Order: sequence, then C-alpha cells, then structure tokens
Amino acid sequence: MRFSAWSLLLTVASSVTAVKVNPLPAPRSIEWGSSGPKHVSGHLVLRTSKDTRDHLLTEGWNRAWETIVKLRWVPAATEAPISSFQPFPSATPSATPSGHVHEKRAPTPSLHFVDVVVKDLQADLQHGVDESYTLVVDTASSSVVIKAPTVWGALHAFTTFQQLVIDDGHGGLILEQPVRIKDAPLYPYRGIMLDTGRNFITLGKIREQLDGMALSKLNVLHWHLEDSQSWPIQIDAYPEMTRDAYSPREVYSHADMRHVVRYARARGVRVIPEIDMPSHSSSGWKQVNPEIVACADAWWSNDVWELHTGVEPNPGQLDIIYPGTYEVVRNVYEELSTIFPDNWFHVGGDEIQPNCFNFSRHVTDWFAEDPSRTYNDLVQHWVDKAVPIFRSAREDRRLIMWEDVAVGTESAPDVPKDIVMQSWNKGLENIDKLTADGYNVIVSSSEFLYLDCGHGGFVTNDPRYNVMTNPDEKIPSLNYGGDGGSWCAPYKTWQRIYDYDFTANLTDAQKKRVVGATAPLWAEQVDDVTVSSKFWPRAAALGELVWSGNRDDKGRKRTTQLTQRILNFREYLLANGVQAAPLVPKYCLQHPHACDLYYNQTAIE
Repeated sequence: MRFSAWSLLLTVASSVTAVKVNPLPAPRSIEWGSSGPKHVSGHLVLRTSKDTRDHLLTEGWNRAWETIVKLRWVPAATEAPISSFQPFPSATPSATPSGHVHEKRAPTPSLHFVDVVVKDLQADLQHGVDESYTLVVDTASSSVVIKAPTVWGALHAFTTFQQLVIDDGHGGLILEQPVRIKDAPLYPYRGIMLDTGRNFITLGKIREQLDGMALSKLNVLHWHLEDSQSWPIQIDAYPEMTRDAYSPREVYSHADMRHVVRYARARGVRVIPEIDMPSHSSSGWKQVNPEIVACADAWWSNDVWELHTGVEPNPGQLDIIYPGTYEVVRNVYEELSTIFPDNWFHVGGDEIQPNCFNFSRHVTDWFAEDPSRTYNDLVQHWVDKAVPIFRSAREDRRLIMWEDVAVGTESAPDVPKDIVMQSWNKGLENIDKLTADGYNVIVSSSEFLYLDCGHGGFVTNDPRYNVMTNPDEKIPSLNYGGDGGSWCAPYKTWQRIYDYDFTANLTDAQKKRVVGATAPLWAEQVDDVTVSSKFWPRAAALGELVWSGNRDDKGRKRTTQLTQRILNFREYLLANGVQAAPLVPKYCLQHPHACDLYYNQTAIE
C-alpha cells in the first residue's frame, strides 16, 4: 500500500498539540484533523457485509468495544511539543494539553457505526499474509471506516482504534479529532519467545502475553515448549514422557495447546512451536528410551572446560547416530504437527556440546570407524537424517532453526538454504554472515533482544559471587559472565531494544532476507509471578521497531518521540490486565521529557 509523503515524525509532532494520545506502535501514517472532537455514541455498531466462518471480525470488534467502554481510557502520559519543552516544570501539568480540541466550533456528527470492508475473508493467518489497513474518521461522517485486504489487518485496526477513544471527562467518550490512518508492518515476522520448559507458565498467563502481543501488533508467539529440565507436553504416542513434567498439574494437554492456538488466532497471532533438538534434550526423551539420550546422567559442569557436558544443568542431547532416535523424533514431531496449524515449525539446533557425546557408544564408535570425521560431520548427519522427517509432515512445511546449526563451532557444512535461521549470537556479524550466505533470518540478537538478561546467574554453589567488590568487566573472575552477573548482561532496556538497527551495513539483497525479529525470554528465573513484568512493556518497543521502525524518513532516530508513547502504553497494558513493569518514576510520566538525559531533544539520532 502507499503512504503519504510526509514523515511519521512530522505527523506525530504536529498532532501532539491536538490530541492527548497516539497509539503504539506508531502507524506508518497518521493525519489528525482540527475540526474538533468526534463524540462516540453509547454503542458503536459493526457493519460489514460478511464475516469469517468463525466470526473473527464480530468477536474482534466486540472485544475492542468492550475494552473501550470498560476502560473509559484517560491517557496517563501526554506529549508536549518539543518547541515548548521545559526541563523542570514547576507544577504537575494539567491532564489536558492545550490544542485544537477546545476551540469552539459547530458540533460534528457523533460516531454510531464501524464500517468494515475486507477484501479477502479467506486469507489464512500464515507468514506473509497482508496485515495492512486504513482507518478513516471524517469530520462530517457518523462512521469509522476501516478497509483491509484481510481480516488480520482489520483486527489491527480495531486495536489501534481502541487506543484512540478516550473519556471526555463528562461521562462520555470521544475521538479527539477526525483522523486518517494508513498502516502496514515493515516486517511480516514480529514476535516474542516464551520458554515453558525451565518453569511452567499457566494458560492464564499465556493468554495475558497474547493480549499484550495483540495490542502491540506482535504476530508470532514462538513457544519453546520444553527443554532438558522438563517435558510438560502431552504426547499420545509416548504418554510416559510427561513423567518428566514438574507435576501432573504442570502439563499442557492437546486441548490446552489447541486452546492457545485458537486464542492467539482470534487476535491475529500465529503460534510457532519449538521442540529443541538434538541439544537441550533429556527430560521426556529419556523416559521413552534412555539410549536415545547421551550424557543424561553426567555431571553438567566442571572446572576443566573439556569435561563440560552442558551449558547449564541438566545435560542431555539426542544421540545423533543411534537409529532408534529418529523413530521417536518422527512420532513426537508428527503428533505436534497435527496440533499446531502454522506452516512454520521450529526444530531447535542450538548449543551442541561435543563432550556430551563422549557418553554415547554409538557416537564414539562412529568416530572410531573413520578418524577423519569431525563434530561438524556429526551435525551434518543430524541435518541429513532429521530434516527429511521434518519436511514430511506437510507439503508447505517451513523450518526454523537456531543459527548454530549453520554458523556455530559445531555446525553442518551443508544446511538447506530454505531453512530460516534464528540469529541470537554476535549481533550484526552473524546477521551479515547468514544473509550473505542466502538464509532468511529472524533477528533475536542476545546483545539487544534477550529479555532475561542482567538478573544474575541462576546456578547455585557459585564461588564467583563470593568477591568483596563490584564486578569489573576487565577482570573476568570478578565479572562472572557480564555486568549484572549473567552471560548476556546487562539488562536490555526498552531504549536498547528500540535503538537496534539490525540491518545496518547490509546490502539491499541482504535486508530483504531479514523477515523480522523475536525477543526471547528464557525462563530459568521466570514463572507466573514474573513473566509479564519481564516481557512488558519492553516487548512493545520491539513491536514498534518491527512495525513502523525507529527512524523517520530523514534517517533520524525516533527514540525521544517514543518515550511518552511507551510510558502511556505501559499504563494501557495495566488497564488491560497485562502486568507490565514500571519504566520510570511517575514524575517522568507526568512531566514530558523532564527525565531526558540530554536537554537537546535531537541528541538521539
């Protein structure tokens, strides 16, 4: 779709004198009128010629309208024009900024209808589906007019609109000005990763994350279902696998997983499952056949690095050479493929630990047969044997793997180029290498997007903490992994996330191979109590980064302009039941830009 020539920055900057709130993520183009507020009637009626078979439009609008009426939203964080910026306000500003809203004009018609026109009601929620939309409220109209090529774009229009309707202070609801929005995402893949293998996350909390995703226009829940520590997934082919769940109550049944898929789909979110293989594989697998798991009973760590069998407790990797491994892999994978309808499936591939295979007689015999073989050959054996199994589930299957399988120390020399690589290490260096090699890439660089970092390490009996001084990055023995005491520290703030230009220095051809980004939250120190506060509102910064970008059309960073928007959005998440963490003292929320480090508002460019 085409957008107006004026820049998003100018659009937002020119609109803040007239309105209290702008949505997050910022639309690609938003034009506010100046004719005065549009009052919203007691009930906005959805009008559309036809709905989907499962009533996605009707139910989506009903949710949006219910939210509007229930919240009667009053923006907590208003923006001030940069030209009138005062660094130290003498008093708390009025909740209502000055602007066109209060000029006396002839009343305009109230809004009574939401007219929705969707071109293709049958378009499935799969990678690359058109999510664009337009939303128009004219001065003389009594309708909100939404047009979208697919229902998924219309759902995004609903979540935008519900952020725009606010309480008028007199018991009514208003849209502050007429508005025209043309919107579409920069990237088709916009996600977060939820790990339920280290600690169990209940269905209620998973739904909460999906609600936050829908509001942020994030459209992929990468569900890291299991890991070495637990197997919380019902598998009918091997019911014994859930003996390695933490308890009988901490198991996702087939019905539970299908429920998550349905709940997500209704909100325009795809669910892509991950079964991590061949590494990070112990619990569950060993219950089927202990011989398919190498080093499951070994000690994971040792002062001598060569004796390490895992990056964390507990160790275990699928035995790549043992023939029986692949039968179990096939049955588990095919069963899960019937539950998750997405065309894409994540099959792991990260952090293979060579020393683990010293505990496998099958692997050691395989190496003894041909002394020229290397661990790279071993990983290639996995790719050659496992990938045909993964492709066989359906004709349109697209696979995702962690980048290690292609660029790690223990990597395969020949990994098919149609496998999407999820890049988590070495930031721009690995993105450059993978895209130059012809791979499509999902960006998850730990240096910018890992949401669990900076909270210290979780392993116990750790003498590195027994130092009577602050960590020093120049002395590794005092730093125990990074500032903040974890390998990927420090903590990734919303500004760190939003300022990541992950296509920097790529050629135009390489940039086209970046399909989007995902912010992972590994759950060693996460459960129901902390999951939402560690995702939100930082994940919303990623939401805007991959929806409309972090720069205007002149190449200037929009971080300063995002500040009040994300502070406001945190309050909006809370109002919608998403337990987002605070980012600043409330003083900063009430006094626009008073907490900026630089008086110069263009410092971040």
